[in-house]
Amino acid sequence: MTPASEATLRAVGLVVLRSDRLVLDGVELELGRGGALLLTGPNGAGKSTLLRALAGLCPLAAGRIEWDGIDTRDAPTEHAGRLAYLGHQDALKPGLSLRENLHLTARTGGGDTVAALAAFGLEELAALPVRLLSAGQRRRAALARVLLADVPLWLLDEPSLGLDSAALVRLGVVLARHRDAGGMVIATTHVGLPLPDAAVLDLAA
Repeated sequence: MTPASEATLRAVGLVVLRSDRLVLDGVELELGRGGALLLTGPNGAGKSTLLRALAGLCPLAAGRIEWDGIDTRDAPTEHAGRLAYLGHQDALKPGLSLRENLHLTARTGGGDTVAALAAFGLEELAALPVRLLSAGQRRRAALARVLLADVPLWLLDEPSLGLDSAALVRLGVVLARHRDAGGMVIATTHVGLPLPDAAVLDLAA
């Protein structure tokens, strides 16, 4: 964690309700450039909900989220443009090839499709329709889309889901490069992730 004066992302007193059930109660966090934060806790602790709240996809009952001291609700379009969100669903179009899926993201993010395929060892699968890919291959493809978005904040919900040990190594390299360039990562996890020196927020505490 970084001091508030250096923090790019800051959440203050976040409260989220779902069907009148309290999911998050007074959550606070700060994260600076190059930082990483792991969200831990049992199922139902609110990890995914917190990611969605940070992405602007989940309404707050109370509290605020700031980027460089400015409430993100005052500039929702700008906030959406500075983050990439990966949920449990890979959000790929099954009828398009892997390359075509990535081109859709590259058009807006401006990233290098060839480099993104190579980063996750997907070059030989580029022409295949996504519907023919295994769960692990689709997860790697979804992570390649995050890389292509070319944004500073990555919000990753169980990014290691379906990945084998070799893919985890590749993920670690990509995460390290993103952080070295000043990017930030917030991820939920039930297992170890290749994020050395990451801070931990235990939502069960």
